[in-house]
Amino acid sequence: MSDSMSGFLHCSVTFEQLSQTGEVLKKTQHKSCSLQLGRNEFKEIILKLEFGKREMKFPLREIQVFSKFAKEGKATVKVINQKLQLMLANCPPDRLRVFLKTLSTKLDCLKMKGFVSDRKKLTSELPRVFQEISPLNMKDIETVHNQRAKQVENKPDLFTPKGKRKYCGSDDKENVLPKGKKLCTAISSLTKKPLVSLTRLTKEQIKVLERVKSGQNIFFTGSAGTGKSFLLKRIIGALPPQHSFATASTGVAACHIGGTTLHAFAGIGSGKATLAQCVELASRPAVVQQWKKCRHLIIDEISMVDGDFFDKLEAIARIVRKKDEPFGGIQLILCGDFLQLPPVIKGSEKRKFCFQSRAWRKCISINMELTDVKRQSDKSFISILQNIRVGRCTETISKILLATSRHTIDRDGIKATRLCTHKEDVNHINQINIDKLTTPSRKFNSSDSDAEYLKVIDNLSPVNACLELKEGAQVMLAKNLDVQKGLVNGARGVVVGFEMGDYGLPIVKFLCGAKETIKPERWTFKISGGIYLTRRQLPLKLAWAISIHKSQGMSLDCVEMSLSRVFESGQAYVALSRARSLEGLRVLDFDRKYVRAHPDVLRFYAEIQEDNSECVPRQTKLLDFA
Repeated sequence: MSDSMSGFLHCSVTFEQLSQTGEVLKKTQHKSCSLQLGRNEFKEIILKLEFGKREMKFPLREIQVFSKFAKEGKATVKVINQKLQLMLANCPPDRLRVFLKTLSTKLDCLKMKGFVSDRKKLTSELPRVFQEISPLNMKDIETVHNQRAKQVENKPDLFTPKGKRKYCGSDDKENVLPKGKKLCTAISSLTKKPLVSLTRLTKEQIKVLERVKSGQNIFFTGSAGTGKSFLLKRIIGALPPQHSFATASTGVAACHIGGTTLHAFAGIGSGKATLAQCVELASRPAVVQQWKKCRHLIIDEISMVDGDFFDKLEAIARIVRKKDEPFGGIQLILCGDFLQLPPVIKGSEKRKFCFQSRAWRKCISINMELTDVKRQSDKSFISILQNIRVGRCTETISKILLATSRHTIDRDGIKATRLCTHKEDVNHINQINIDKLTTPSRKFNSSDSDAEYLKVIDNLSPVNACLELKEGAQVMLAKNLDVQKGLVNGARGVVVGFEMGDYGLPIVKFLCGAKETIKPERWTFKISGGIYLTRRQLPLKLAWAISIHKSQGMSLDCVEMSLSRVFESGQAYVALSRARSLEGLRVLDFDRKYVRAHPDVLRFYAEIQEDNSECVPRQTKLLDFA
């Protein structure tokens, strides 16, 4: 049986047999259970459950689905006609969402056609069958959408506003939001919003995902804009959440994948202490429980993880988990680009890349590279960036980038974002520019789940706890709101006004042409000990300037930069590759000496392509810019 089917799910299940009044009569739990949707001889939908050597089948007519915690791999399905409740846990989140959508949509389609009567079933001579349910298709989705839209039209009172609510825990009137939705918005969301994501993985990405599912330790890499973070989210969604831990070397990267920092997961502070002291820290009850639960460890931006720290982690994993296998038997899924930002070192410390560690040689056997660039569409610009990535800057490339200093990329009041190498410069530029604006100021405070973890939330969150805005303020989206409209993470805009009344939400005009009232969004962060933290805030940040580190993962419409203070190999490449196009890029002071790639990294990439040519696809061809 293929687990690629949309009607198949493997997870832990708690069965609750209910009375007529909804009380639990009997409760049983199964840690490993397979659920499959199928059809019987009357084309009715059947839910088949297999656990151990037992098998149970339930015809479905009336169900209730509770999917509030689907992102955590949890959901409840109440089968009303069978007086049964199934509590699902430790499901791969993506698989769970597809399963629930298939279940509800197929059942809604069946209800429209009607059920076979009990009398007809009794007199039927059809042989009993159980056939796998067909995958969810657009016809099913459109049928259900149209039916739901008609229901909304007939019951407009369902969307009548019923009052106001605060979003930030403050008494400020400007921080209050309406709760209701307009009828037209509701109908639009039902008829246009797809029930299942139709975004497909590339062939390269599918190969990586297959290796991960097979349980192998893997490092996958690729240049900027090849969809590494997108693939990582799909990998996280394909793994059981109770035993999978998504981490990253920085708070910003961790936020992008909905995880925590590697240091927070490890529970050993900075990791500078001796191995014995680190083992003692990792042996604390809450931390050691996390280490023992972990079967899949995901680390994003692995290029910024120090090699000695990685060695120490590997030793800690074996000692704490009491297993002599490499990394204590944990599957490693590592992602990053060593040709981008290297590990941070202080003073005279010697830099050691992660791939130079003993643990890497012991644990990582598969290296794969993504080569299909999605961020930029201009092949000439892509090739320029690929040359810069490997430290190659010919006279022709230099002239092309020098010419960008004359680009006029400001448009419709939206100015170019300045990329800076140091965060102190970023704060200074943003503060100076917002102080220059003479329009009235509005401040928006976040609503955070736990004041005791405020510093942790600040470190993980892409948005500040307090955001000051004025009309004319240059801003940037910090979250995908509507990909089809171009309202994506990194989209540039300018504040053109604020809503009238008590709420005072900002109205932003974006470079893509959209003009939107920006409402608060919620970010959820998982930290060590299984604790979940949240921040609710406007998904905006000031955008006169942003640091190169903070820009990782972003695609910027109009960006300018000064590279005179570049101090790391790969830093110039990271900055340049944020631009969507050459036309939207302005380099104020380009010099070929800023383009550097670390020789150890170049040798490493040459070795993995030579030694593992079947696993690592061919590099994108570099155009001749000599």
